[in-house]
Amino acid sequence: MDVSTHETQGARPIKPRSPGVTFDAAMPRYWFGGLKHASLLANGVNLLFPKGERFFVRSVMHYLPQLDDPALRAQVKGFAGQEHRHARAHEDYSKVMEAQGYEVEAFLKVFERIAFEGIERVSPPALRLAVTAATEHFTAIMAEDALSRGYLAAMNSEVGRLLMWHAAEEIEHKAVAFDVLAKVAPGYPLRMAGLAMASTLLGGFWLAAVITLARQDAKLPPEPHREPTEEEKKNSPLDIFARGIREYMRPSFHPNDRDNLPLAVEALRSLGMEPA
Repeated sequence: MDVSTHETQGARPIKPRSPGVTFDAAMPRYWFGGLKHASLLANGVNLLFPKGERFFVRSVMHYLPQLDDPALRAQVKGFAGQEHRHARAHEDYSKVMEAQGYEVEAFLKVFERIAFEGIERVSPPALRLAVTAATEHFTAIMAEDALSRGYLAAMNSEVGRLLMWHAAEEIEHKAVAFDVLAKVAPGYPLRMAGLAMASTLLGGFWLAAVITLARQDAKLPPEPHREPTEEEKKNSPLDIFARGIREYMRPSFHPNDRDNLPLAVEALRSLGMEPA
C-alpha cells in the first residue's frame, strides 16, 4: 500500500515527554491491582521494552536518509525521541524489580544474544523494519485496550502512570514505522514476513520472561494478592494478539484505520501532559 493513502503531510507532530515518575522499591510486588498473574505479565513485557524499543529506533532511523517527506522525517525523529525515553523509564522500573528480589540480568543477556546479536544481525534492514511496523501495531492495540478499560488510571500508582504515558505515546506514533515501510519497501509479502516474525518473537520472548519471573516469584516471601474477577479475565494478551494479526493481514490495513487518538489525548491530559 502506498503511503499516500494516509498522508503524513500535516500529520500531528510527535513530541517526546518525560514520564515524571519516581519508583519506590517498597511498592507492592503485585502492583497491578493486587493481581499476581497480571503483575507478572506486565513485568515480563517490561523486561523486553528497553532493548526492544532501541531496536525499533535503529530499524526506522536506518531509512531516515532515504525519506524526502519533511513531515515523515519529523515524525521519525519524534518517534525515536519517544522510544528512547520509554527505554530509559522501563530500565528504571527494572531496577525496582531487582530490588524486590527478581534476578533479571541473566534473562536480559540471553534475550540480547538471541534477538539482537543474532537475529537482528543476520536480518536485512527491510525485514527489521517490517518486524518493527508489525510490533508497533501490537503495542498500539495493547495500549488501546489498557486505556479504554481504565484500569491503569484506577491503580493510582507510579507504575500505572508509567504505563499510561507509554500507552498514550505508542498510540501517537503507531503509524510511523508502517509509513516508513510503505515508503521505502512496500509490498504485502514483506509486511506478512514482518508480522510472522514479530508475532513469534514477541510472543516467545514475552512468555519466556513471564515464566522466568514466575519461577523466581515462587521462591520469594509470600505477598497478599487477589484473584481476578470475571470481567478482569476478559481480553487476555492472546485475544489481543489474535485481533492484531487479523487486522494486520488485511491488504488495505493502515494503523490509522482505528481512531484511538482521543484515548491518548485523554490519558496525557490526566497525567498533566500536553498532547501534541
